[in-house]
Amino acid sequence: MRATVIHAPHDIRSEEVPDPTLVKPTDAIVRVSAACVCGSDLWPYRGVTPTTKPRRIGHEFVGIVEQVGDEVTAVKPGDFVIAPFYWCDMTCINCRHGVSTSCLHGGWWGAPDRNGDFVDGAQGEIVRVPLADGTLVATPGMPAPDLIPSLLTLADVMGTGHHAAVSAGVGAGSTVVVVGDGAVGLCAVLAAKRLGASRIVAMSRHADRQAIAREFGATDIVEERGAEGIKQIKELFDGVGPDCVLECVGTAESMDQALRSARPGGMVGYVGVPNGGAELPIQTMFGTNVGANGGVAPVRNYIEELLPEVLDGTLNPGRVFDLELPLSEAAEAYAAMDERRATKVLLRP
Repeated sequence: MRATVIHAPHDIRSEEVPDPTLVKPTDAIVRVSAACVCGSDLWPYRGVTPTTKPRRIGHEFVGIVEQVGDEVTAVKPGDFVIAPFYWCDMTCINCRHGVSTSCLHGGWWGAPDRNGDFVDGAQGEIVRVPLADGTLVATPGMPAPDLIPSLLTLADVMGTGHHAAVSAGVGAGSTVVVVGDGAVGLCAVLAAKRLGASRIVAMSRHADRQAIAREFGATDIVEERGAEGIKQIKELFDGVGPDCVLECVGTAESMDQALRSARPGGMVGYVGVPNGGAELPIQTMFGTNVGANGGVAPVRNYIEELLPEVLDGTLNPGRVFDLELPLSEAAEAYAAMDERRATKVLLRP
């Protein structure tokens, strides 16, 4: 089978690798229908996260179950399934508390499990899924092909945008600003709209992404950053600021933007991956009573909540995919996202 392998910064290759097999009775084998490139995949691509040896990469996919271990009961061969960007059992205390990213028995795609057995990266033709009963969510029947992009967002970006909104306490009538116009930021706009926000400002400098933000529910666009951006945000909300700010980038600058934009007593929901990014300015937060809540999004805990609205067309987060390529052109997929020629790239095996 073919899979994406990163060798070094800016060196992505589609290579022949061994087909995965069942290792444990709790495993499943899934043939991938669609995978994608995530903004966090760009950290190793750009060399921010070191790559010391060639490794499989990718962590979002949907597909069809081909084989299950003897102890798997929740999914069966032929099921169409969504796999979150990590694997988990959904039975440990952390999973039951809604933080499945901290599963006591789980792990990450493209990395060894606790016993040292390698777990496949998601950008491949076939993936071995550990803890399949907890990790995978089956759809009711085979979905229509045009739903696959939106279903794929439930593996990461839609659930992550939703986590930003939930962490910030977005509810009916909330005023919201979203910092970041990548796929997660755009999904955060959609999530805020779904949760009842009355006004949503998308901070975006790109016309194509602004158009999607408005389609998803943004009422205003602010292009400026830094002090001028904060000034414009304050002016939109009576000189005070919004109730909630959703930070979807992960840099020191974006977190500063978020914390200084919120109204006194407001809340920042942060989901941007902080790869060398921000540290919280406690003095600023103390003086304004602005809070911060969030982290790595436990998207597996949200899939069942969001899935029905994707299936019935109420939510269409798949609009964030603006480029589709075959898996064999994974190098171009990474380059397109790195060079901002694409918001998010869908890969078809």
